Amino acid sequence: MLRHLLRGMAAAALGTMLAAPALAQMPASLPAGPKVSMVAVTQPLPSQPQYTRVDIPYLREMMAQRTGGRIETTLASHAERNLGGTELVRLVRSGQADIGAATLTTLSGDVPILDGVDLAGLAPGIDVARKIAEAMMPVVNRDLERFGARLVIIYPFPAQVVFCRQGFTSLADLRGRKIRTFGNSLVDMVGALGAQPVSIGFPEVYSALERGVVDCAITGTGSGVAARWPEVTTHISNLPVAWALAGYMVNISWWNRLDPQVRSFLEGTFREMSDKLWELGDAATRDGIDCAIGRAADCRIHSLAARPMTEVPATDADRAALREILEKTVLPGFVRRCGARCGETFNQVIAPLVGVRFGG
Repeated sequence: MLRHLLRGMAAAALGTMLAAPALAQMPASLPAGPKVSMVAVTQPLPSQPQYTRVDIPYLREMMAQRTGGRIETTLASHAERNLGGTELVRLVRSGQADIGAATLTTLSGDVPILDGVDLAGLAPGIDVARKIAEAMMPVVNRDLERFGARLVIIYPFPAQVVFCRQGFTSLADLRGRKIRTFGNSLVDMVGALGAQPVSIGFPEVYSALERGVVDCAITGTGSGVAARWPEVTTHISNLPVAWALAGYMVNISWWNRLDPQVRSFLEGTFREMSDKLWELGDAATRDGIDCAIGRAADCRIHSLAARPMTEVPATDADRAALREILEKTVLPGFVRRCGARCGETFNQVIAPLVGVRFGG
């Protein structure tokens, strides 16, 4: 009883913190100077917590407040600009947007090494995912800068998990099922499980599950709840198979032309946003599951599912199987697509953090 009460109090405090970022933690205000107008295109949907709880408060509202109107941001989601996400590198490179955000998997078509930051099975917990992201930021920026862009933040969505139309108790039970995936490493992982990966755009997944075109689908815990997947699925795993890491990019030419004081202010703002986004990714992971299974007292960020699902607890056997698939299938597949240099980079930067090396 006491544990449940303390958990509820902690969740309430965190929910309040995420809902209203503290002005006291923002960088110091700017001195008077020429006005700066920024264009930012960030999250896939305007309803996502990353957009409503971080982007709007920081980029649109607090930016103007803290600078006395000197910096103003025109902010939009991908959906509001009719974008699929794959265009973000080119959008930022061309100067049509000064700041753009998208998942690293989406951006990896232009910069393949980005895939290595969030391989399926690589980070069992969000703390490991953050260490990998911070270590890889300067590495991936060397490739991104050839496109005139630079990452200033890498952040997570909620843990990517498996939702299914029928019951399962372990990863082994998924053999033979058709599973919606996204990104090369999840395709490799699902294939290694003996299941059939199916590529379907996120907006079409609900109907695909409803009609039985796929048996299961992978997305973030909260993302699936927000898309009403509990209406068409019955079981949700709590085993993170990836984190859908994403990044905010800036146009390098625009960035370098900024007044140094403005640039310093933005760097401080991005650091603050990064902390909030990692806190949100952590809180939203459990919140998405709680909302899906009908645990109303702990459902604070997303909406409570009308039809509660069954949570499938991860087992030691599941974790061991995921690590073996990473070592034998996912990591070799990544290096095959990205090239030998990517294997060397993985061993130098990521292997010491996760205890897995390419090539044994």
